[in-house]
Amino acid sequence: MAVIHRAQLNPTKLEAIVAWLPSQPWSGFSAGDDAVVAGRFRFDDPAGEVGVETVLVRTGDRVLNVPLTYRGAPLEGAEPFLLTEMDHSVLGRRWVYDAAGDPVHADVVRRAIATGGHEADLLNAVEGRYEPGTKEGFAVGSGSDADSPTVTSVRVRTRGALTTVSTGHGDLVVLREVGTPAPEGRTLLGTWGGGQPQVLVVLVG
Repeated sequence: MAVIHRAQLNPTKLEAIVAWLPSQPWSGFSAGDDAVVAGRFRFDDPAGEVGVETVLVRTGDRVLNVPLTYRGAPLEGAEPFLLTEMDHSVLGRRWVYDAAGDPVHADVVRRAIATGGHEADLLNAVEGRYEPGTKEGFAVGSGSDADSPTVTSVRVRTRGALTTVSTGHGDLVVLREVGTPAPEGRTLLGTWGGGQPQVLVVLVG
């Protein structure tokens, strides 16, 4: 379960993404370009410490795949992946990362792909109680393994619109732009906005 708080964010997630995208060569995004959130989904961190979310951003006729992690303290050694620092009116200061550089993201996504897992259910925290949340996207892995080895470190390289995350237990290839040709492997498929499932991540090896 992913708990969603009704909170004020400064900057908002979309503001932070839009400010960050022009610095990413794969994005083809320039300051002033239009962008909207087309869909999103979350995964559970087994330790309950890190927020893990994939945001699908539509700009023109393209959809960009922006996985994020949210942390209550900086992630040591991950400075190149820091997207922004954010003030959260409930949780306080948050450090937001391009999730490609965060081992927790690699661990939960690898597990989802390998075991045929899916996105987290959502609970809205409202005045001390919890209510079912409304999903804005879905994800499912294509594998059928009984379990997945734990990922504790990552090495990241990006070529074109493909970011390869080496985990020590195979590579996760993140399609930064939806529809980019991808290598063969087990997949994480995402669905949003009533569309057809799309490949977002491929597990190779």
